[in-house]
Amino acid sequence: MKLGKPLKAKLYESIMSVMPITGIVFILSITIIPLSPGIFVLFLFGALMLILGMGFFTLGADMAMIPMGESMGTYISKYKKIIVSLAACLILGIIITVAEPDLQVLADQVPNIPRTMLIGAVAVGVGIFLLIAELRMLFKIPLSHILLFFYFILFVFTIFVSSDFIPVSFDSGGVTTGPVTVPFIMAFGIGLASLRTDKNASNDSFGLIALCSIGPVLSVMILGIIHASKPIAYHSKDLKDLTTTKQVAAEFLEAIPIYAKEVAGAIIPIIFLFLIFRSPNKLVCPNENFRNTLQQERLFALQTEHLLRLLFCCELRQRNG
Repeated sequence: MKLGKPLKAKLYESIMSVMPITGIVFILSITIIPLSPGIFVLFLFGALMLILGMGFFTLGADMAMIPMGESMGTYISKYKKIIVSLAACLILGIIITVAEPDLQVLADQVPNIPRTMLIGAVAVGVGIFLLIAELRMLFKIPLSHILLFFYFILFVFTIFVSSDFIPVSFDSGGVTTGPVTVPFIMAFGIGLASLRTDKNASNDSFGLIALCSIGPVLSVMILGIIHASKPIAYHSKDLKDLTTTKQVAAEFLEAIPIYAKEVAGAIIPIIFLFLIFRSPNKLVCPNENFRNTLQQERLFALQTEHLLRLLFCCELRQRNG
């Protein structure tokens, strides 16, 4: 499998995305918001790892997450037992969301709610609304109607939720726009609608992300009602006083084992799905080409997932210490 040219293209995209932000931070650091040399070097280390991690990850997503999502969507849409299909949507939504790096970062910023509880609530919310998206396709319900209905429920819920939880709730909806969730859910929607022959089939393959964005908001609001007595606020840490490049390198080396453990916990369920679709049983994976190439893609996706989570670690550390 030749990766040279696609990898160069993805790295170029990453550079074009990261360099403007890096330039803005550099200008601010020498004008109105001065940074100590150690913190600025830490930021540059983080920017470099951000470029590398985004490049590898987006290539891994194209190679593994997108074909996996489309194949799974196609297979589920063929399954005659609707209960099994809906259960598969729920499980897939939960697994993919747990692996989302954006969610890990958000959970670290909310100290008064247990990290696992917040991640679980968001993941279940995405899973339930992926299930609802499948029902919408099956019964051909207009997207606008279902969005209006659930957003009305959301705004009603804001009356009963503590004002501290409302910003966190809506921020949690952003996990469905993350680098893991978006390619998978979009490809999954295309797969779900691929077997339909009516004129609205292609249109119904879109809108899954819009629907799934409601799930985390609603689930965190429900969490806020349950934990109404707990005050909540975003949490930041004081930046360490770093004076040498050796100290900066030590910060990254110290964080690698911690985040590697988190990545392993998030990626293992995805690898499990990959292994299921790698099965030689065609009833499990009807796509022969996908099954033949998935083993290499799975390994590459695992490596890029580790890199991506590490770069998010760098970004989090350079912002919050």
